[in-house]
Amino acid sequence: MKTLIWSLTALLAVLWTGLAVLTHRVTDWLLGTLAAGALDQAAGSVGAPTPPALPDWLAPWLDTATLAAWQALAADLLRGLSAVLPSGDAVMAWLGPLIGVGWGLGMALLLAVAGVLHWLAGRWNPARTAPGPQPGFGR
Repeated sequence: MKTLIWSLTALLAVLWTGLAVLTHRVTDWLLGTLAAGALDQAAGSVGAPTPPALPDWLAPWLDTATLAAWQALAADLLRGLSAVLPSGDAVMAWLGPLIGVGWGLGMALLLAVAGVLHWLAGRWNPARTAPGPQPGFGR
């Protein structure tokens, strides 16, 4: 039981770390696109804004059906952020560590839950038997 608890904890830790890394990279990409001026090109066309290009590492993970929706969402986010934020570098300077702190708090919570489950699994013993020979054996 304890092996199962820690195996699932390791799996969830890997997934949580992957989510944090993906969030950091996507945020860095969005803010880098904002700083590169791709937003001005996207906002310049009135009818249909040209969304920023996706990075090469993200392309294999999205299918073509949802790609256009994600790009439109990114263009809208960049348009809204450009009015509020001074620069992408300044935001990433505090957003990167904030993602790291969120990851650390999530990992601490995950390890605390796993520790409590490990302790409970150690206390729970459904087959408590008296020491010595068992009935039916050795007669």
